[in-house]
Amino acid sequence: MELQVALDVLDLPAALTLARQVAEHVDILELGTPLVKSAGIAAVTAVKAAHPDKQVFVDLKTADAGELEAALAFEAGADLVTVMGAADDDTVRGAVAAGRKYGKKVVADMITVTDNRVQRIREVAKLGVAFVEIHAGLDEQARPGYTIDTLLRDGREAGVPFSIAGGIKADTITAVRDAGATVAVAGGAIYNAPDPATAARELKHHATH
Repeated sequence: MELQVALDVLDLPAALTLARQVAEHVDILELGTPLVKSAGIAAVTAVKAAHPDKQVFVDLKTADAGELEAALAFEAGADLVTVMGAADDDTVRGAVAAGRKYGKKVVADMITVTDNRVQRIREVAKLGVAFVEIHAGLDEQARPGYTIDTLLRDGREAGVPFSIAGGIKADTITAVRDAGATVAVAGGAIYNAPDPATAARELKHHATH
């Protein structure tokens, strides 16, 4: 299972600093949506230039104009781009078409999809995305009673390649791996740690052992 770090910071210098600290311990560097909105698409180029050996994941959360927005990110150096799983099928198809053109991957982000999530995961998988990200956002995670187990259950049931994002920590990442996820996405567990490099190394160990 690969480890993805969400660079959920708001400026490029902070993102580059965090990426430099953790890169050796992770497989995928994710530019979070707020970072892209704050720093712009040029941040993608900067992160890829600094870490050409890493996959760069751009969380655009595209809800319309799928082919156009995905192409913007791919041209800037992205290896993976997200489109909203809740978007119109043609938006997903458009992003996938851009992915084929550039030889890159599109991920369907299932954030906001709570009703019939397994059904929608299977539907978007058939539209050609590389995998689906079963994602509980920060707001959902903050609500009482949130548990990552719901995401894992849906991933196991859907039967298609998936990643998990939703407050993964050292004590839950093994369960993510055991559920069959291809990628585990960690954010706060790394960037809020006293030593992000140590936190990333520990998570990577649990992801692969």
